[in-house]
Amino acid sequence: MIEFYNTLTRKKEKFRPIKKNFVGIYSCGPTVYWHAHVGNFRTYIFSDLLKRTLIYNKCKVRHVMNITDVDDKTIKGSIKENLPLKKFAEKYEKFFLEDLKEVNAIKPEILRATENIPEMISIIKKLMEKGYAYKSEDGIYFSISKFKKYGKLAQLKKIKQSQERIRNDEYDKNNIHDFSLWKFYTKEDGDVFWSAEFGKGRPGWHIECSAMSMKILGEHFDIHTGATDLIFPHHTNEIAQSESATGKKFVNYWMHGGFLTMKGGKMSKSLGNILTMKDLKEKGFSGLDYRYFCLTGHYRKPMEFSIENLEAAKNSLQRLKKNVLGLKDDKKTNKKYLAEFEKAINDDLNMPNALQVLWNLVRDEKASGKFQTIKKMDEVFGLKLFEMDADKKVKELKKKRDEARQNGDWKTADKLREEINKMGYSIDDASEGSFLSGAYLLIKKK
Repeated sequence: MIEFYNTLTRKKEKFRPIKKNFVGIYSCGPTVYWHAHVGNFRTYIFSDLLKRTLIYNKCKVRHVMNITDVDDKTIKGSIKENLPLKKFAEKYEKFFLEDLKEVNAIKPEILRATENIPEMISIIKKLMEKGYAYKSEDGIYFSISKFKKYGKLAQLKKIKQSQERIRNDEYDKNNIHDFSLWKFYTKEDGDVFWSAEFGKGRPGWHIECSAMSMKILGEHFDIHTGATDLIFPHHTNEIAQSESATGKKFVNYWMHGGFLTMKGGKMSKSLGNILTMKDLKEKGFSGLDYRYFCLTGHYRKPMEFSIENLEAAKNSLQRLKKNVLGLKDDKKTNKKYLAEFEKAINDDLNMPNALQVLWNLVRDEKASGKFQTIKKMDEVFGLKLFEMDADKKVKELKKKRDEARQNGDWKTADKLREEINKMGYSIDDASEGSFLSGAYLLIKKK
C-alpha cells in the first residue's frame, strides 16, 4: 500500500490511481530567466523520487514538467541580455537540463509555454463564454467570486467579492485578487505577443500550467507537484480556472515540497542568498552529493542548507560507495531489508528512513543478498552506487595534473584542477595519492 500526504485534504491518503497501474504526474518547472538554484532542485529531486517510487511499485508513469519561457521575468531578461526571447529562454533551459542530469533526475516530458499558446487561448475563451472571465483595459481576468470553491487548496477562510486586479506576476502573495489570464500587448513587451480574438498579447502565468497539464494528462489526472510556496496563489488559481473550464475535478493528489532554508530564512534570488549547481561544483561538490543531502530530510519538511551539512552528506556518500563497491553478487535478495525499505518509501516517500535501512543492511555482517538488494534500492535513491569508474577524460586530466605537480608546474596543475571541477568532480591530494570525488574513485600514484 502506498500512502501520500495530500495538501488538498491535509492528511495522508492511500494512493489510488485513476487508471490501474498508470500514473499521470505534472510538476511545475522553472521560469528560464536565470539559473535554477539548489532550493529549486530540492523540489525537482522530490518529484524524481516520487516518480522512481511509483515505477518501483510497477506503475507506468507519465511525468510532465513545464518550462515557463514567457512572462515578465523572461521578457525583462531577454531585453537586458539583448537576445530574442526564444534564444534567451533556450540558453537557460539548457543550463537547467544539464543541472537536472547532474542530480541524476530522470528527465520528464518537457513542455514549453510558448509552444502551447493555442491551448491557453482555447481555455480563456471557454472561461469567458461561461462567465468566469472578463475583459478589462489591460487584459482578461478570472473573477474569483464566480468560483465558489476558490481557496480550498490553500484553506483560505474568507474571499472578498471584489474586482481588484493583479497587473503583473510580481505581486503580494498574501492578497487575494482577480488574476490575469491574458495580458494585452504593451510597448514594454517588445516583439513578444500572440494574436487572439479577444486581443493581441501574451498569457498570464497561471493559465500556462492548466493548459499544458491538461493537454498531455487530461482534464482530470493523478498528481500535481511543486514547492510549498506555490500552494497560493499559483496552484489555487490553477484549480479555479481548470475546474471552471471543464466542470471536473482537476487533480486528485497535490504534493508539495518544503523549503530549503539558509540561516535566517528561505533561499531566493531576491534575497541574494542563493547557490546554483554550478556554485556547488566550484566548491568541490557533485550533483550526487547534493542528492544524498536531500535524501536525509523528509520532502515535506524544511531543510537547512550549509556547506558543512553538504560536506557531511558528501563524506557519507563516499563511505557508502566504498562499502558497496567491494560487495560480491551472490545472486540473492534480502527480503527482510527489502520489505523495510518498501515500507519506508511507500509511507509518503520517507527517504530518511529508507536511507537508514540501506545503512543497516550495509553494516549487517551476517546479511546475504546485499549486492542485489542495494542495487534494487538504488533504483529509487538514484545515487549511482554501482558506477565505479570515473569518466575516461577525467582520468586523463588527472594523470596530466599529477605529472604537472611532479614537475613543479603548479600553474598548469591549477588549470587542470579547474577543468576537472567543471566536469563535476573534485580532486584532493594526499600522501598516498590523489582522490577524485564525484566518481569516488581512489587512484593511487604509481
